[in-house]
Amino acid sequence: MTVRPIITLPDEKTLRQLSRPVAVDQAARRLFDDMLETMYDAPGIGLAAIQLGVALRQLVVDISKEPETKKPLFMANPEIVWESETLNVYEEGCLSIPDFYELVERPAEVKVRYLDRNGEGQELHASGLLATCIQHEIDHLNGVLFIDHISKLKRDRVVKKFAKAARLGKL
Repeated sequence: MTVRPIITLPDEKTLRQLSRPVAVDQAARRLFDDMLETMYDAPGIGLAAIQLGVALRQLVVDISKEPETKKPLFMANPEIVWESETLNVYEEGCLSIPDFYELVERPAEVKVRYLDRNGEGQELHASGLLATCIQHEIDHLNGVLFIDHISKLKRDRVVKKFAKAARLGKL
């Protein structure tokens, strides 16, 4: 397993790519392992392959907290097949937008179909933080950032902040 660099703003060209479906094979499992190691190292609770510059529909999630046993979820080609009408608001952050957090409203529950680490079809009903995290990571696979769910004014400010920091060599 290898910790890889995480793509951050202002590199929207990479982060906004649409990810392609993936076959779960040895290469996909190696990528899952690297993604998990990178996510834990960051530290974070979710990571999509595109955040490592790989435009494949793979994500990892683990919302367990220390000292709980780690419970990683590996999802290939995830698809939300149902979402609740009830909404939740969580303060979200993103490893690709470091040190920026904002309240985001999303469905409180989702049902997602995906292939697991072994290529087996799975279906998961998620609620609360897990549902939010899965939706956030699936957004990444579709070229959507969590800042797309906030006001245009706030989004423009954060993008400009990261562009300026990059120009000044502070990233």
